[in-house]
Amino acid sequence: MSTKTTRRTLSILNEMPPFPEGWYFVAHREELLRQKLIEKVWMGQEIVAWCDDEGRVCVAGAFCPHLGSHMGPTVGGLVRDGCLVCPFHGFQFDTTGKCVATPNAPAPKAAKLTVYETTEILGMVFAWWGSNGRPPQWRLPDEPSAGREWSRLRSTTLRFRGHPQETTENSVDVEHLAYTHGYDDVTPTGAALIDGAYLRSSFDFKNVRRVAGLIDIVSDVSTVVHVHGLGFSFVEIHEKTIGMNARMWVLATPVDGTRIALTLVTQVREIRKPGRFFAGMGFLPTRFRHRLMSRFFLSEERRFVLQDVVIWERKQYRAPPRLSRSDGPIGKFRLYCRQFYPEVQSQIRPTSRVS
Repeated sequence: MSTKTTRRTLSILNEMPPFPEGWYFVAHREELLRQKLIEKVWMGQEIVAWCDDEGRVCVAGAFCPHLGSHMGPTVGGLVRDGCLVCPFHGFQFDTTGKCVATPNAPAPKAAKLTVYETTEILGMVFAWWGSNGRPPQWRLPDEPSAGREWSRLRSTTLRFRGHPQETTENSVDVEHLAYTHGYDDVTPTGAALIDGAYLRSSFDFKNVRRVAGLIDIVSDVSTVVHVHGLGFSFVEIHEKTIGMNARMWVLATPVDGTRIALTLVTQVREIRKPGRFFAGMGFLPTRFRHRLMSRFFLSEERRFVLQDVVIWERKQYRAPPRLSRSDGPIGKFRLYCRQFYPEVQSQIRPTSRVS
């Protein structure tokens, strides 16, 4: 007698689709206000972004629905009275994407921009990329508190050949912290938590740095990483030795299907009572000490990420990975990532097995 059981299989991908579904960084609001109109390649698309006079942000496809002109500033596009003006025939579009005026005729109702839904966190503007135009499937977290005790945001962007799944995998790959970055006593402080598009990972580590060739400074750090899709990671950092609390956003955004733009955004909380090794900072004004540590923290994080970039640019995606017992939740992370490729998930088919 034979019984038929049904199981679901997911075909192994030799390459990851280049544009996972999710929220991806576009620009800082202050950049939009300063430049009035920006253009960039984002998620394989040419886009423009601007703010209107009421502060509403629009992220839209860069091509005019009239006759297809690019509307970025390098072509002559501009923002006038809060509306994007096409350089070819002067069609004007508001932040909803609607054509609201033309120079010589009523605005055609069918002339609409392709507009991406946006959200904002502490002045960082994100837009949703949905597979086949799907609407947002989840929301980014609420803004963290940002009182005067926190430094202003500082950011830096690295561009390289890579994929956001590979960069985000660092959030659970604690083994590489010791081998690649030289951290000591790397210890997970809890199991990785997954809830839909949210993943949390936490770990402690120590790091020893020699300053001026004379003094070894030991950093004792606790870290909690909050991942919301493959384009948004929020890292809470407590450095016990000098008494520093900091936070960092790691924002991986696909550019053209091959390269990504990895933006690091950092904030440091005021250090009112510096710990040992940095006790001399106590003589500095709080605001200056604040600014100094903010710059130092960002430069250190950039230095660590550059160590990874060398590897990311030349690595090949392995599916399935041949994991060891010390690799922790990497396999769990790979399963978590599947939800961001709905076009692949739709290819899953039940298969029958006779036993």
